Amino acid sequence: MPGCEVLIVGGGPTGLYLGALLARDGVDVAVLERRPEPSTHSRAIGLHPPALEALEELDVREAVLAAGARVHTGQARSRGRLLGSLTFERAWPQNPFVLTLPQQRTEALLEQRLAQLGPGALRRGREVLEVHDAGPGPVRVLVRSTAPPAAPGGAAGGVQTWTARVVVAAGGAHGCTRALTGTAGRVRAYPDTYLMGDFADTSADTGTAAIHLEPEGVVESFPLPGGVRRWVAHTGRAPARPPGRAERPEPERAQRLAELVARRTGAVLDVGSNSMVSAFSVRRRIAGCMVHGRRVVLGDAAHEISPIGGQGMTLGWLDARELAPLLVRELRGGDGRELAGVPELAAFQRRRLGAARRAAWQAGANTRLGRPVPAVVRGARDGLLRAVLATPARHGLAGAFSMRWAGEAGAA
Repeated sequence: MPGCEVLIVGGGPTGLYLGALLARDGVDVAVLERRPEPSTHSRAIGLHPPALEALEELDVREAVLAAGARVHTGQARSRGRLLGSLTFERAWPQNPFVLTLPQQRTEALLEQRLAQLGPGALRRGREVLEVHDAGPGPVRVLVRSTAPPAAPGGAAGGVQTWTARVVVAAGGAHGCTRALTGTAGRVRAYPDTYLMGDFADTSADTGTAAIHLEPEGVVESFPLPGGVRRWVAHTGRAPARPPGRAERPEPERAQRLAELVARRTGAVLDVGSNSMVSAFSVRRRIAGCMVHGRRVVLGDAAHEISPIGGQGMTLGWLDARELAPLLVRELRGGDGRELAGVPELAAFQRRRLGAARRAAWQAGANTRLGRPVPAVVRGARDGLLRAVLATPARHGLAGAFSMRWAGEAGAA
């Protein structure tokens, strides 16, 4: 029966980061990931300054900086006019930019570091089915293989029972890990829907992100490494799709996104250069607790917020960065007691859920800001934003968008 001290469910950014931290500190850790192969999807791209500080813990910050694109300036625009701009020098003198890097490249760097610190810790093609945490013995975890069989004629689907002293769920917002760990929370669905896609960047300034607050809804764009730019467009309220109706094929989605961008901003996208396109809606869900029994839930599995603003991955790493030393201390000095009864872990839960609520409020504000609004409201909004960006208050706005509050909370 395979076993370890800490079993992490989910090999995405949060699970890989926590696994590497624990392996660095000598913990016997296993990271179980359902996908047999690494993802090729760019998905989350934003690495705020607190994220870069967290990556420095693992000595991968320089590798990430070398691979990513630095966003030094953010612009707000409306109907072809520049409302104002902001930079990050005042908010982050030591790190005056937000980095962008496709998620699959971030995961690859973290996976490489985990392999160095804990060879064999990542187990791909493993799906967690059940978690049994009762009695004084170890936590038992039922795991099914999803990897293709190595031998001809074999079959996937073999089931094993793993044991661990602690189980950490880091399987993302849409996995089943919340239910497995007893930490599911109430879901609030927003009506907003979006299209996002990556296209060749034809702009002159590759260090500038732009938010276009247009009458039909927001359009955002962010530079990516390799001469690519991410575009995101608000597409309205969630439609009631007839049962069984298929999603738009990717080429059709890319063409629709290009048309929305052109109509609202005048920018012309090369549809043939599209490397990723995706539709998404917005939800908010914050778990009632992160620590339960001998189980902990982190990252998107604990706090799913609007991706507008790109705070999710940074929040997950900050969860893991704070949790790791607490787990090491408990593993070395504890007696297998329930983690929820440990004062330091109770305080950890309060701080991290507080940070999640703060991020969720900001993400909700970002989402509301980008909705279509009547002309009279739009004029007032644009005038207020123009005024803020013309005063020193823009430095506070830059700090909010780059998650300065998260760095200050971590330092405290």
